[in-house]
Amino acid sequence: MSVIAYGLFRTRLGPSRAMLSRNWVAMRRAWVLVASGGVESLLFLFAFGFGVGALVGDITLPGGRTISYTAYVAPAILANAAMMGTLLETSINVFAKFKWMKVYDGVLATPMRPWDIALGEVWWALIRGGVYVAMFVIAMGAFGLLESVWSVLAVPAAVFIGLAFSGIGLTLATVFRNWPDFDWMMAIVFAMFLFGGTFTPVESYPGFAQPLVYAMPLYHGIELVRGISLGELGPMMAVNVLYLCALALAGTWIAQRRLAKALYK
Repeated sequence: MSVIAYGLFRTRLGPSRAMLSRNWVAMRRAWVLVASGGVESLLFLFAFGFGVGALVGDITLPGGRTISYTAYVAPAILANAAMMGTLLETSINVFAKFKWMKVYDGVLATPMRPWDIALGEVWWALIRGGVYVAMFVIAMGAFGLLESVWSVLAVPAAVFIGLAFSGIGLTLATVFRNWPDFDWMMAIVFAMFLFGGTFTPVESYPGFAQPLVYAMPLYHGIELVRGISLGELGPMMAVNVLYLCALALAGTWIAQRRLAKALYK
């Protein structure tokens, strides 16, 4: 059974690697553009972590543990970087290839199918998001913001967050019709960044707002990375993982169906 599963996996992964190779060839001379995506998160760290952190000082977690405000905010900015890196690649860039550059018209002339295109774009988005994550984690280590030996798991956790948002990005690339439509996406993303537990514990929010925060996908990503970075591992970590797993599976399934419908029009 395992041999059959492995064969099926390679059969589906093989064509998607061609899409990944195409993206690599197209961007290999623009590595500065790829790396620059991680600079924004570093600026957030300096502005909110060190700037605002110098005014706030220490913060007490709901369990009673006291940590620096910078150590509290940094994992949330890392989760946001993972989300943004993958979401922008799978939405805006895929939209450009689909609507403007017409890349997929030529791709479909090969044995590749919409599922292969979707999977290849997800792989590429995770690689770009992983670059942003690695840059940020190195910066966290340099400033002594990795509070636990478990912090090494923050990297795969952040990439996992990117995977959870990749299906959403691909779906939006097929739903939106014009560039201004992405303003709605950015408005929602910015709202999640501000109110998803990034800067203060959700328990400090008004009671009516807390359920809305708990429903936000970014909140579960922030809690996952923050719990790992601070060594605060508990039962709710499993809830965060299951939420993001469901989001990744449902998003990717919907995205490939939407992409197939759009490409075969």
